[in-house]
Parts: sequence; structure tokens; C-alpha cells
Amino acid sequence: MSEYDCVIRGGTVVTAADTVRADVGIRNGKIVTVAEKIEGGKKIIDASGLLVMPGGIDSHVHLAQPAFGGPAMADGFESGTRSAIAGGNTTVIPFALQPRGASLRASVTDYHKEADGQSYCDYGFHLIISDPTPSVLEQELPALVQDGYTSFKVFMTYDDLVLNDRQLLEVFDCARGCGALVMVHCEGYDAIRFMTEKLERAGKTAPYYHAVSRPSSVEREATHRAISHAELTDVPIMVVHVSGREPMEQIRWAQQKGLKIYGETCPQYIALTAEDMKGLNMDESGGKYVCSPPPRDEANWEAIWEGIRSGVFQTFSSDHCPFYYEGSQGKLNPKARTSFKWVPNGIPGVETRMQILYSKGVGEGRITVNEFVALTSTNHAKIYGLYPKKGSIAPGFDADIVLWDPNRKETIRQELMHHGADYTPYEGLKVTGWPVMTLLRGKVVAEEGKITGQKTDGAFLQRELSPYAVPKHAG
Repeated sequence: MSEYDCVIRGGTVVTAADTVRADVGIRNGKIVTVAEKIEGGKKIIDASGLLVMPGGIDSHVHLAQPAFGGPAMADGFESGTRSAIAGGNTTVIPFALQPRGASLRASVTDYHKEADGQSYCDYGFHLIISDPTPSVLEQELPALVQDGYTSFKVFMTYDDLVLNDRQLLEVFDCARGCGALVMVHCEGYDAIRFMTEKLERAGKTAPYYHAVSRPSSVEREATHRAISHAELTDVPIMVVHVSGREPMEQIRWAQQKGLKIYGETCPQYIALTAEDMKGLNMDESGGKYVCSPPPRDEANWEAIWEGIRSGVFQTFSSDHCPFYYEGSQGKLNPKARTSFKWVPNGIPGVETRMQILYSKGVGEGRITVNEFVALTSTNHAKIYGLYPKKGSIAPGFDADIVLWDPNRKETIRQELMHHGADYTPYEGLKVTGWPVMTLLRGKVVAEEGKITGQKTDGAFLQRELSPYAVPKHAG
């Protein structure tokens, strides 16, 4: 009987540290051998001419999120994770959102009901804290962190989610005490409200003005404020979906000062611009690109690359937040036609994240293939408590693997997508580099754009405390 359930032969194994021609032997869903040549194997996968990389880990996706009276999200777990594996991802970490007035523990229970038996890939949960009551901070949150929900997100904007400065400080202090990593959406709530009302009075209500209502200065100010709160409470934070130079430089300043401030950026900030929100002559089609923070301009693309190359950013996530475009539940719903502030805020992207970064990064010589693996998989696993189970190709790791054709040229288009949304904001973008096979714990779950896995394949991941969440002055 063969020693291996599966052997991947003839490929080039790429990790965050090394690139080597090697075979990979898999048994019982785990990688057991990486060697120059492996004999045997019940199943042989020919990876000649392909890169053999750890499956993507997208640590910032929104699935089945409550609509709070607005249009419903286009992806639940079934369609969202189907899209993820088609794009070469084997793990996603979406958000369990606490509605105001609700128990945090009950919100997590409800979210498990959405995910159970509906996921094509493995998944964990971040928490979203919208109502940091004493019972949440003193009881529920510390207990949930102990149960493996070791990171959570807070917002500095949005009516239903915004926390004031005192609440942010209290939440940060709680995170320090229980060892959680805090993710922060940095945009100034009052500044956005002020700008929105001013634009609406002037009749400037088209989707393009979404970007005008939340300029870089609004993101820069909130980023600096979040960093200041983190310094005061001595807690590490991850500033998510950074859009350009001004907030990036705030993070870099903090890092150079020795603060434990981490950064995440996304495809929309190297592939879309605010001009896309003009649509066709300032029409509603610009709503396809409405997300927060909004895309900026090509000068800010270069600033994002500067931050990637210099290590300001540790992770590259999709911020997949999918809505329909057409229909009463889409970005063209009647209310959204009256003002940009009602356009559902978010875009789909989990399936195209890796292709965009590979093409514009590795393909155009901006980063190495090893840096690509770190940004799309390894760093996510290390930061969010999944390493050394996930995030690399070595004995003992889960056999979560993507076979990647570095030379394949494709044009991103909706007909190729597996998400629930009725459009992709990256329609027509030409890329070089494409996933041809995805394995989840040794099982082929996607191949050449076809889904071969089942929606019951994915498992919930209880995560360890993050080594990145240790305060600077701990002990």
C-alpha cells in the first residue's frame, strides 16, 4: 500500500522563504514530505510548469452579514466560499457582527448557523464590536477570545457601527487584557457626515461623490487617532484596507517609532481609482465601485506599492463585501438613486485578489513570488493564530495548496466568477498568473474553474492567540 494518499510531482514549491523544485507527499490531509523526488502515491498530480504554493488565506471577507434594513449581501457562505476556492483560497476569516443591543455570544451563535455545512473552504471568525457594554467587555469578549475567536474589528464610522473615542479606548484596553488583536476601520465619522451633507445640499449626489465625501485626509486623521489610542493603551492594532499614501505614512511613522501597528491593503487600491465611480458621464454605474475607503488615484497606487515593498503592509486581503448591482436589492435600488450615501458600500473580490496581486506585483517586477506568498497566505496565518497549521508547505501543515500557472493570461470577467454578485468591479482587467487547481487538506476542491468540492468540506477553525497581539510593554 502506498505511503501517500496523493503526491504532487514536478512543480516548483514556493513558500514565503524559499523557492525549490520539489515533490509534495500528502497523507490524511497533511503534508508529510517535501523532497526532490517522491515515489508512489495513490493519486499523482502533475504540476510540471506550475508553482505549488500554500492556499490563499483571505483574512478580511464579509459573508452573510446582516443588512440593517438595507439591501441584502450577495454572498452567504456557500457562494462566497465557492468563489474563494475558485480563486485559489483555502481559508477565509469573515466577521461575526454584533448588532447594537445584542449579545456578542448570541451573535456568534447565529453566525455559526449561517456557516455550518455551507462552506467549501476552512473558515474562522473575527468578531465585530458595535456595542461595548460592560458585560461585553468584562465577560463575553474575554470568554470568546479564550474560545478561539482571537481577533475583532471596530469601526470609526458608519451609523450602526461607529464607536466614539472613549469606547475605542475601553475596547483597546480590554483587548490588551485578553490578548486579542484589534482590527480598525479608520475613517472619521463626523467629517464624513459633514462632507456628505454639504455635497447633498449642492446637489452633488452621484456615486462619484462618495469618494469626495471621504477624502484621504479623513482616513489619515482617523488612522493617526487610532494609533494614538493604541499607544496610550499599549495595544497592537491592525489598520485595515489602507487606501493610499496619507494613512500609509501614518502607519509607517508609528512603526518607525517602535509601536506595534500593522497594515493591510487590498486590490481596489492598486487596480481601481475614484474616476471609476464617475461611471458613464456621472451615471449610476459608478456605484459598482463604491466601497470604503474609496479607491484613490494612480499616484496612490504607487504609494501602496511603496508600503508593500517596505513592509508597512503585512497582509493583502480582498475586503470582499459583495452586493448586487441590478434590482431592488442592488446598488441601483430606488433609495440609492437619490444619493451616493445610500449606495450599498462594498465590492466583491475574494476570487480575484491573488490574480491581481500576482500580475501587478510579481508579473510586473514589483515584488518577489516569495513576498506574494507571504502577503496572500503566510502572514495571515501568523498574524491571526493559524500558524503552523496553515500558511506554508512543509511537513505537518494542512495540505492546503494552490497550483498556479505563472504564465497564463486571462481577462477578468463576470462569466468566470463563482460569487453571488451580478458583476465584478475588475471586469476587463488583463492579468498574467492564474490558479489551475485548489486542494483543501489534500482534496481537490477546484480545478480549471470547475468546483469539485462540496459545501460541507470546510471546517471551522478555532484560532490561537496571535503573537502579533503581544503589547510592547507586556510583563
